[in-house]
Amino acid sequence: MSATSPSQSIIDLHRPGAASDVFAGRVLVSPPLPSFARQRTVIGLPEVSEVDVVRHFTRLSQESHGVDNGPYPLGSCTMKYNPKRNDELARLPGFVSAHPMQDVDTLRGVWELYERLQSMVNEVTGMDACCLAPAAGAHGELAGLLVIRKYFAQLGVIRPVVLVPDSAHGTNPASAAMAGFDCRIVPSDLKGRVDMVSLREMLTPDVAAFMLTNPSTLGLFEDQIVEIADAVHANGSLLYYDGANLNALMGIVRPGDMGFDVVHVNVHKTFSTPHGGGGPGAGPVAVKAGLAAYLPSPVVVRKDGVAQPDGDLPLSIGRMKSFHGHVGVLLRAYGYLRTMGARGLREASENAVLNANYLQHRLAPMLPPVYRQFCKHETLLSGEKLNTSARQFAKRLIDYGIHPPTLVGAGCVYFPGDLKSAMLIEPTETETKASLDYQVEIFERVFNEDATDEALVGRAPLSRKIARIDLKN
Repeated sequence: MSATSPSQSIIDLHRPGAASDVFAGRVLVSPPLPSFARQRTVIGLPEVSEVDVVRHFTRLSQESHGVDNGPYPLGSCTMKYNPKRNDELARLPGFVSAHPMQDVDTLRGVWELYERLQSMVNEVTGMDACCLAPAAGAHGELAGLLVIRKYFAQLGVIRPVVLVPDSAHGTNPASAAMAGFDCRIVPSDLKGRVDMVSLREMLTPDVAAFMLTNPSTLGLFEDQIVEIADAVHANGSLLYYDGANLNALMGIVRPGDMGFDVVHVNVHKTFSTPHGGGGPGAGPVAVKAGLAAYLPSPVVVRKDGVAQPDGDLPLSIGRMKSFHGHVGVLLRAYGYLRTMGARGLREASENAVLNANYLQHRLAPMLPPVYRQFCKHETLLSGEKLNTSARQFAKRLIDYGIHPPTLVGAGCVYFPGDLKSAMLIEPTETETKASLDYQVEIFERVFNEDATDEALVGRAPLSRKIARIDLKN
């Protein structure tokens, strides 16, 4: 019999003898385990019934927040709905039963899908060659930067510096450092765009690349992108596209057409594969033809009409991932692209931009936009009118079933000091107008609470077992 309450932990449910021993009193006819595989000491796990285990983990899942149980407007994270039909694709027996160590000739279905997906990534990004191996966005950044480093090494040129804008994701300077580069920060102008005067001054002969997200993490399109690309290339440098915000541009404009040389794509964002809890993910890296020889290995190619991995790439930077990358994630990305098609991808981006601008307009009386202009897929709103703080405001949203937006200075978004009270909101295209209106209603309610009951907002969230971790500020 099970008698549990929501407040009980799995440790609380421990009762000696509750776990049944199905082998008690039976003679086992199978060979005994070798001595090295036998557990000789009690490992101390709580003894609970099967039904209590199921209820415990089900309850934990209900206490978590995800895109399947509420709005998730986490800026620059593209937390959109993940179509369940893509999960079915990833569970097809021929894929889910494959083993990474089986002979590559027996994985022809995987290679066929990979070759098609590479072509799709190239088409969406405007690139010429692609490798699907990187395991996540930052891993794709690292791969792309290593390609750039190998390119200059082959030219016999030493260029140890990478430029990044002050609005960059935190992974950009981290990836540059891991790839062996020194990082220099390019400031934004008063409109939130790359400051062209500063960029030109910083484009010195030692600069290998300029990393740029477009739209930027300020939610703004870099309308000087052609001028930026011309300046970077005139310096003999390469232009790197951080694909974190590609969801705003699909089918509208391609990075390759804007002048970028290297791209990584966060399929767990743009192509709607699950990425809650920090994973799983995938970060394909794509390049222009002149850099294709340096891509990580293997790249899937078609020989004699058959798709197969090609590891014979003498100039490659080498492997970035064991075996064949995150196959299950890439399967879902393939399913998403095939389902959406070119027209569907464009509509998705158009709706993502429309939803963000709708929220920006509705929330402006409470949380004015930092930059008074149309945004793209996300909007940066100021908390200057709050009595408490953006952090406390965001935590109160949790009590109403809305995940907090990105707080500037937290996670992967770091802006200059004058934006520390800002919140970055990205609704994505999969939220309905009814959902957006509900979010506006809750933002208004919390804004009023902030004005009339600071103590209440300061204690939030009130609906969680763990409301606050020890915070220094």
